[in-house]
Amino acid sequence: MIGIFGGTFDPVHFGHLRTVLEVCEVLSLDEVRFVPCGITPHRAQPLTATEDRLTLLTLALEGADPRFRIDDRELRRSGPSYMVDTLTSIRAEFSDCALCLILGIDAFQGLPAWHRWRDIFKLAHVVVMQRPFEPSYADALERVLAQRLVTERQVLRDQTAGCIYFQDVSQLAISASRIRDLVRQGRSTQYLLPETVRHFIRDKGLYRSPG
Repeated sequence: MIGIFGGTFDPVHFGHLRTVLEVCEVLSLDEVRFVPCGITPHRAQPLTATEDRLTLLTLALEGADPRFRIDDRELRRSGPSYMVDTLTSIRAEFSDCALCLILGIDAFQGLPAWHRWRDIFKLAHVVVMQRPFEPSYADALERVLAQRLVTERQVLRDQTAGCIYFQDVSQLAISASRIRDLVRQGRSTQYLLPETVRHFIRDKGLYRSPG
């Protein structure tokens, strides 16, 4: 069973790494693919150059869980980075393997705005990293939840796609935007992201200008 975790990773931080590790352990994933977004269709474009974001992610995963790996297909693909296209490409390589798209609760709430979002369930399960509160969902998502929600992890292995599963994770109040703000203010980012990532940001002068 393979996990897919997409993001701009601008920069990658412990909030990403710790929560995905917990999902990986609980679901006994064989690997997790970190997929840096190329051209973001649903949010502002990354502030940092593609090659620098890829370097940050590479540094963050050095010495990390051996099941973690980088999948840069969105960076190599032209046009908007639609997750449905990414999953279609991965599914072509792993036709018989269960795929789990790992989403934070905010991303999951916004899922109906994604390109061909319903087709995602034909390609993968959706694993939602939930917070300790009851969120609200759009009506379309509520209907999908009623049809696809499962509470037993084994179901994710028994089927290759199509289910929604909620997983509790540690709540780390870390965000990339907060880290960028701290860098701009000349304040420390220690304990928010790996030291190798901190040093690269410092040495390259990333995030020092407003934006």
